[in-house]
Amino acid sequence: MSTHPTAFSAADRFTLRTALDALGGVRGLDTLDLACGHGGIVRLLASGGARRSVGVDSCPERIRRARAHQPGHASEASEGSSVEYVVADTAGMPQLGPFDLATAVYLFNHAPDRPVLHAMFRSIRANLRAGGRLLAIVPNAGAFPRVDWSPYGVRILDRVVDGDAPLLKAQFLTEPPRHFEYREWTHADFAEAAVEAGFATVGWQPGRPPPAEAERDEEYWTAYRAWPVSSLMTCTA
Repeated sequence: MSTHPTAFSAADRFTLRTALDALGGVRGLDTLDLACGHGGIVRLLASGGARRSVGVDSCPERIRRARAHQPGHASEASEGSSVEYVVADTAGMPQLGPFDLATAVYLFNHAPDRPVLHAMFRSIRANLRAGGRLLAIVPNAGAFPRVDWSPYGVRILDRVVDGDAPLLKAQFLTEPPRHFEYREWTHADFAEAAVEAGFATVGWQPGRPPPAEAERDEEYWTAYRAWPVSSLMTCTA
């Protein structure tokens, strides 16, 4: 059985794509992607026909790289779509909308404390139209030390009780491994922040791995389904 360092990322992408399909796609929508990194999801939204796709990230270098990969042909962006990138922190994001849809992949787990977590949700809600949706990939709490995600590309090394949420020390199993940290907020913490921000509904779906293939067969994904790295949080404004 193969150990693939990007397996959990493949599951996240499949989960998000499935959720977008369930909403009927993004054609004609105004969309916002938070913690956009190098713009992969922004380009996905643009290629799906979004009328406007805006990526926001607090790191100027990541935004520079995203702008350098602006959609340049029909397979990357539909005709008439607009792509923009903004350097901003989600908790203090300016009014950029209104938007019909916001996406956020591993954003909220980097909130250092409860006030910042709540500010993130308020800022996103303020940029959504009534009835707009938030789709967020968030890590599942409570796995360490009971669950080993190493076969799927990430390993939790330590859990430090600190502040409003425990600090998890982890590494991506790349070559060489890359260390990172994030806060172990619970689903209840996220839901509380969403409701306080004015979201009308909050729902959850487990992370969904992609269809089995030779390298990642059904047995490989069965273990993942028992305790996936992430869940999909869905909120309606």
